[in-house]
Amino acid sequence: MRKSVAVIAAGLLALSGCGGGNAGDSTKNQTLKVSYWPDNPTFSCIDPFQVYWIESRSIIRNFADSLTDQDPKTGKIVPWLAEKWEISADGKTYTFHLRDGVTFANGKKLDAQAVADNATGWIATVKATNGAAYGASYIQGLTGAKVVDPRTVEFDLSAPNSSFLQATSTTTLAITDPAEFQLSPADRCTGKGVVGSGLFALDHYTAKVETVLTKRAGYAWGSETSTNRGEAKIDKVVFNYVAEDSVRTGNLISGATDIAWPRNPFSPQDEQLITKSGATVESRSLPGVAYNLYGNTAAGHPLADPQLRQALSKAIDRKTYATTIYGADYPTVEGPFETTTPYFTSLAGKLAYDPDGAKKLLDAAGWTVGADGIRTRSGKKLIIDFPITAGSAGPELLQAQLKQVGIDLQLRTLTTAQQATYLAEGSYDLTSTYFTRADPGALQFILNPEVSNSKALATNATTPDVTKKIQELFARALQTTDAKQTEQAYAELQDYLVDQGVTIPLFERLQKVGVSAEVHGFAFTSESFLKLNDVTKD
Repeated sequence: MRKSVAVIAAGLLALSGCGGGNAGDSTKNQTLKVSYWPDNPTFSCIDPFQVYWIESRSIIRNFADSLTDQDPKTGKIVPWLAEKWEISADGKTYTFHLRDGVTFANGKKLDAQAVADNATGWIATVKATNGAAYGASYIQGLTGAKVVDPRTVEFDLSAPNSSFLQATSTTTLAITDPAEFQLSPADRCTGKGVVGSGLFALDHYTAKVETVLTKRAGYAWGSETSTNRGEAKIDKVVFNYVAEDSVRTGNLISGATDIAWPRNPFSPQDEQLITKSGATVESRSLPGVAYNLYGNTAAGHPLADPQLRQALSKAIDRKTYATTIYGADYPTVEGPFETTTPYFTSLAGKLAYDPDGAKKLLDAAGWTVGADGIRTRSGKKLIIDFPITAGSAGPELLQAQLKQVGIDLQLRTLTTAQQATYLAEGSYDLTSTYFTRADPGALQFILNPEVSNSKALATNATTPDVTKKIQELFARALQTTDAKQTEQAYAELQDYLVDQGVTIPLFERLQKVGVSAEVHGFAFTSESFLKLNDVTKD
């Protein structure tokens, strides 16, 4: 018995001498395991400039740095790879002065030539993909970049674009070894040749299976948004893809993974299981465009009538929707943008549940209640076709709410083929979409037909006169270096969109993450992505 005690004591003494047992001690060879929503089934990619998938961008943030960073608390743009910058009076030239001593994970120097070559690569990628690369919307107006000296690079734009500075803080415009641009866009999506300057290196990316990052020695240029601006405190991060929410939650509770990161917020039941296990649930709204509904205003569609769009908006009980679908503490959407978006303005009053107001608008428009409770006009029922990709509680609840005022929202589940064509064909009355970016300019890529990702949706969502007004407000916001003018234009834009029923906000897009009690220092970036600089593990 004494011998056993002596052996145990000796073991404890040996452990106590191994680095003091501090959380994040690299001698422990710590591995952080993260379970994500499944990888993109049709466009799996880990190349910063091309990928739009949120999970991939979250991974990229930790192996590829950007010229600037964005403070998640204030939205302010702060130095990162660039120590400082100047914007010309006409808003067409951005000059960045780079930090000295930065290297890519392969040891190559990150200098002005590397940054300029990235800009050339971005422009070439847009051309090679016929504008399909996600980053196309981030470099709007960019004509090129040139080296001023080894640590100074100048970006030139064809027109002022006040969103460009924020774009330089995103994963989309992360700076990578320019050698990657010698490869095809398809090869780069596999991770081939993709090398960043981040605190981790991309070890490998196996689409739909896993992504692994490994710690970089000597990293010393984190931005001021991190407490730890040096080397990572963990050695490896393994991201795997789990389809079932219940399995992902179970893995966290059992200790098989350290972080459970779902695409949609946890169900109230799963969230309760997580907190009861001792883990925590971290949350932050995804910035950018909220989950909005958009009516088809083309001739022959019921929502061409602005009164009907307003009635539909008033008939939505957004608070009940949020708490019923996502839980009692879930926030209620307050406008076309998420609350974490710079220049956000709360329009909660205009979005208040007002079924009586909805009924008055419908009465005034000549829609009378039929025997079955659905309104009719000139012998035609008030039916709104709402295509969806799969049945779920959200659309069904919306359907029930609209029925209370006499609107028959018919849910039509699309086939895979229809999902790719229904917008272009205009075969819908109501649709929905969103856009994740911590800048309100993101909305123009939904509503401005000149630059939108779906010209058909943008064209159908508004009438020509409304489109012209929206374009004017975007121009005022973007084509200036005056922050006050930008703020005023975006405030007017948000009011206008709600007043016209162009955007019908449905719910705030909240990112919820389950974090093990053994993990410390968890943080979100301004884009509500995973930030690993300060993470340690017991």
